[in-house]
Amino acid sequence: MKQIIAIIKPFKLDEVREALSEVGVSGLTVTDVKGFGRQKGHTELYRGAEYVVDFLPKIKIEVVLDDAVASAAVDAIIKAAHTGKIGDGKIFVLDVEQVIRIRTGETGTAAV
Repeated sequence: MKQIIAIIKPFKLDEVREALSEVGVSGLTVTDVKGFGRQKGHTELYRGAEYVVDFLPKIKIEVVLDDAVASAAVDAIIKAAHTGKIGDGKIFVLDVEQVIRIRTGETGTAAV
């Protein structure tokens, strides 16, 4: 099993969710996060004062799925989140050793 963590622009969330649904992903976790990479933040004007916004709003999507679906899910995220501009985000793919559904005690892919 694989865990896919994707950091994307907030306005791309609905497109990414729909793309993941089309490849068979049935559940995911979404978190509002802030961060920066090469984008390095930006300067804003508020009540006549200029200030630097170091951390930009992003969305973190986490999905755990079977190895067979992982590459299709990554491709779906790339296509849906792509704008061609700096700050499109990152995707991390990690191995998952074990999954346990707390309610039933199921393990492995049955628990996903």
